[in-house]
Amino acid sequence: MSNGSRLPVLPEADLNAKQKQVLQEILQGPRGNLDGPFLAWIHSPELANRAQHLGAFCRYDTQLPTRLTELAILTTAAWWRSQAEWQIHEPIARKNGISSDVIDAILAGAPPPFVEQDEELVYRVTQGLYSTRRVDTALYKDAEMHFGTAGVVELTGLLGYYALVAMTLNIFDIHLDKNCENRPFEETVDGD
Repeated sequence: MSNGSRLPVLPEADLNAKQKQVLQEILQGPRGNLDGPFLAWIHSPELANRAQHLGAFCRYDTQLPTRLTELAILTTAAWWRSQAEWQIHEPIARKNGISSDVIDAILAGAPPPFVEQDEELVYRVTQGLYSTRRVDTALYKDAEMHFGTAGVVELTGLLGYYALVAMTLNIFDIHLDKNCENRPFEETVDGD
């Protein structure tokens, strides 16, 4: 498996039984590919297996609408300056109703001009948690009132999962295409 990253090439013929099992599960699941963090995680099949189950839930099965999960993912990608995460999820966010003005503001690190209250609330929770590592009582109560306790739990899990994805993509320099025009974040590691 070629990966265009810092990871060693992992030929499919060299995969052990657990890696092959996890690979098949990922390929037969809703993602249908081994893109993104799975290129790294397959080196640790137990992590890949557990992470792919959590990720499938966070991306496809929370009670939050896809529009809000994609907003949280984009905010995470911008926070971590994760090229591949942004490149994968920006078109999905647009397709699911996140406006260009909001997307452009998130990318620029500016306050987005939200029209939808639920989008602003997800953004505020995300920014609060990332910037202060806490969510104050008033914001928590707003989020709980709007999304319910389970919704806040699921949003928190989604943010944690996609922070793990972003860190994985960043540390292993996993990218979609270094020559792609949609590369919103400068990469300055080791003077690259």
